[in-house]
Amino acid sequence: MLRKVLVFFLVSTLLISVDSYGQDPQFSQYYAAPLYLNPALAGVNQIGRAGVNYRNQWPSIDASFETFSAYVDNNFDEKNSSVGLLITSDREGIAGLTSTEIALQYAYQVNVNYKWTFRPAIQASYTLRDLNFNRLTFGDQLDNNGLNGNPTAEQFDGAGKVSYFDMGLGGLVYSERIWFGAAMHHIREPDQSFLGDGSPLPRKLSFHGGYKIPIQTGYKRGETAKGMERSISPTFNYRSQGEFDQLDLGMYFTLQPVIFGLWYRGIPIKTPEGSGTNSESLIFMFGVTQKSLTFGYSFDYTLSSLGINTGGAHEVSIIYTFRLGDPRKPSRDVRELKCPVPVIF
Repeated sequence: MLRKVLVFFLVSTLLISVDSYGQDPQFSQYYAAPLYLNPALAGVNQIGRAGVNYRNQWPSIDASFETFSAYVDNNFDEKNSSVGLLITSDREGIAGLTSTEIALQYAYQVNVNYKWTFRPAIQASYTLRDLNFNRLTFGDQLDNNGLNGNPTAEQFDGAGKVSYFDMGLGGLVYSERIWFGAAMHHIREPDQSFLGDGSPLPRKLSFHGGYKIPIQTGYKRGETAKGMERSISPTFNYRSQGEFDQLDLGMYFTLQPVIFGLWYRGIPIKTPEGSGTNSESLIFMFGVTQKSLTFGYSFDYTLSSLGINTGGAHEVSIIYTFRLGDPRKPSRDVRELKCPVPVIF
């Protein structure tokens, strides 16, 4: 009986959060999900790229979260332009709330001078959300013995699906070693309510950046004789959406073909409502690059009161780069300033 009551509580909480305080899913490997982070990162590697991301959060409990993302982008030198296509699907909790978003992105590249490059961008998207009310348990289906086997008297009049169009903006500025980006998603604050009572999705703001520190190798700073990168890159990603905000702070250790990463997620100087601390997790990442293919795996070790019994979070990323056009022409990142983001990017 206790377990059924807990399930009912979790479902009720889910419905409240779905209709009032919706938040976007997040990726710990945020630079391995570039188009999801910021539309200005579309085509920033100056060639073509395709990638997938998968995240499974809290797999040990019923109220788990699964997120899948796939993207492809390409840069067009002659037009100083890049385009991207992003598909993201997110499944939440016991009721299987599913959100699927298809986004088109356009970024324009401006060489401010020989030291700095600026990339403004825009995104247009369409989202479909689906909630299976048949999987929910309501109070009139519970008695002292648990589920009574009777259908609920609740009426939803076909509710369970909602769709909307949305817009986003982004910008990125970088030099040889430093980069800084900002993005705003859900500019329209679309209504995401299943019950028609009005529930705008809050705008999401993201500020992110980093600094690449080349390591002395005895051959060339930041590079071996075989062209393998050696660097340390402190990075950050701050995001705010409605009443929620969070910060990822850590660094990449690039020793090609291997990459390591370590981040802390939380804002320890900010105390959340109630008790406890605002520390969410430690994130450990490992990646391998081989020619045009990059693979990354990360694990979130839960620090919050939920505890590691939730199973933490597992995340996998795969990135493949390709070149369209004349193969004899050097790519733009060879001829001009290259964005210094870590190689897993």
